[in-house]
Amino acid sequence: MSKQAFDRKIEALGSLRSHPDDPATVEQLRKALKDRNNYLVSKAAALAGELAIRALVPDLAAAFDRFLANASKSDPQCWAKNAIAKTLKDLGHDDPGIFLRGISHVQMEPVWGAQVDTAATLRGTCAHALVACSLSRLETLTHLVDLLADREKPVRVEAARAMAQLPGPDSVLLLRLKALAGDPEPEVTGQCFVALLELSSRDSLPFVARFLDGEDPDMRVEAAAALGQCHEPEAVDLLKECWNKQTDPEPKRAILLSLGTSRLPVAADFLLSVLENGRADDALGAIEALAAGRFREELRERVNAAVNARCDSKLIAFFNKKFGTSISS
Repeated sequence: MSKQAFDRKIEALGSLRSHPDDPATVEQLRKALKDRNNYLVSKAAALAGELAIRALVPDLAAAFDRFLANASKSDPQCWAKNAIAKTLKDLGHDDPGIFLRGISHVQMEPVWGAQVDTAATLRGTCAHALVACSLSRLETLTHLVDLLADREKPVRVEAARAMAQLPGPDSVLLLRLKALAGDPEPEVTGQCFVALLELSSRDSLPFVARFLDGEDPDMRVEAAAALGQCHEPEAVDLLKECWNKQTDPEPKRAILLSLGTSRLPVAADFLLSVLENGRADDALGAIEALAAGRFREELRERVNAAVNARCDSKLIAFFNKKFGTSISS
């Protein structure tokens, strides 16, 4: 296919957005899903999802299986399969067959003299889709546990996220076990912390807080970040308590930054107290943390007033930089 012909096909697909209810739109997308070009099919699949055309589910499923054959050549980078899996998930397709094939698909492709698995995103997407499929809870959790041991970090992260969609003591225990067993990538354990706090925040708060005082600095950061995202006021209390005990500046800064992600007023109040009364380095950390809420007018005014009250040119310059404004000393 010439570049001009390919560009015309892509342009024709884009024009279908203007006619979502036209029967011809369905037929043109159905035809596009049969194309050999994986990029074109990915665009057609994404548009089918955007327009919520459930009539195309059989065509999407057929295209998915077609691109599983000789996958590294028919669908390099998994463009088509990724888009199809996401669209089927978004359309509420609950037949687990495709998603089970997706979570087991590994696609090694050559990159700079080595080989990489390009199907990690696909396995992660299918993990989330399985949660809503017609599988027993035991089957679903079994597959997710397997994915928690996947060799690719993004898949392990998504498996933990998917498990958070299955409330229950079994999910909590499995995530707790994974957190205790650890992972080569701190982000995976951090996502287990987040999932635990989503599933059972009050019961999991003491468990996650344990890691704030652990020997592993990465785990301390991940625990602080997870607690900062928690909606329970007790999570803020735990972070404040840990901050007050800390003497090492890096963990203290990490705790302040995690408090900056919280939407709880008590977190902002604590950061403002650090800005108003804390040491200069801690005040800088508080400004950096508070900058996460720089578009909230009331908070912005409070931070501005606190910075001005300290009459410190370094703090003023840092505030101007982080808040994108200009105040003078």
